[in-house]
Amino acid sequence: MAFIKCLLILLSVVFTHAIYAVQPDVLLAKVYDESKHGNIEDYLVSEKFDGVRAIWTGDKLITRKGNAINAPAWFTTPLPPIWLDGELWIARNKFALVSGIVRTKIPNNHDWQSVVYQVFDMPDPTLPFSARYKSYTDLVAGLNTAHIKAVKQHRFENTQLLTHYFKDITKQGAEGVMLHLASAVHKSGRNNTLLKLKPYLDAEALVIEHLPGKGKYTGMLGALKVKTASGQTFKIGTGFSDAQRQTPPAIGSTITYRYHGLTKNGLPRFASFLRVREPL
Repeated sequence: MAFIKCLLILLSVVFTHAIYAVQPDVLLAKVYDESKHGNIEDYLVSEKFDGVRAIWTGDKLITRKGNAINAPAWFTTPLPPIWLDGELWIARNKFALVSGIVRTKIPNNHDWQSVVYQVFDMPDPTLPFSARYKSYTDLVAGLNTAHIKAVKQHRFENTQLLTHYFKDITKQGAEGVMLHLASAVHKSGRNNTLLKLKPYLDAEALVIEHLPGKGKYTGMLGALKVKTASGQTFKIGTGFSDAQRQTPPAIGSTITYRYHGLTKNGLPRFASFLRVREPL
């Protein structure tokens, strides 16, 4: 009997993992280019929150990759049986903190008290984003709970007003802005209906080698040799603290780096280490 009980528990765990390891159909952003996306009045614009993407399936919180997020019951209880998309967020420049809290298998109630679910969409393939914005705003207002908030969207008549908003919030520490085509129905994948504008670009790469440091960095990391998903390899030698140079990101780990455009050879210009991208 005990063996059967253990087997049932094991099967339950495997089955649950199989369900939530499936990636949800989410909308992904492309990079905003004024020369291609000049009709600013057609977009609703919001702050880009540097948190952990979280999809509420109607009964579970999962990541972009489909993995379960172990939030406390009190955190998810107010959420309705409706598909929502949003970001688990604490504050500007607090990504590492919220990422650590979200990855914890056994949720710490005290830590989760600081987390807010910033809802920015209520996916529906039949409704334009302008209607979905009203829907999720009304829904969140009806929940009347402090840890679930509706992301405010703005309209701008021209790029000058957008630029003013962008500069204002990034000076305050915001990661950037998101532009969502107001007339677009929800469609999964990366397309031009959702755009991101940041003061720098960022991307991910696989660590393939530790290169030794010289001078004051002798005996420590000098640079990481990394490889992108497209197979390009290059070095990243800046952005590390002394502690990170002493204990660098492991070979085989994924890191996020920031850069400012591409060189004529298609490599990231002024690439700088940002953080280790923990699996979610």
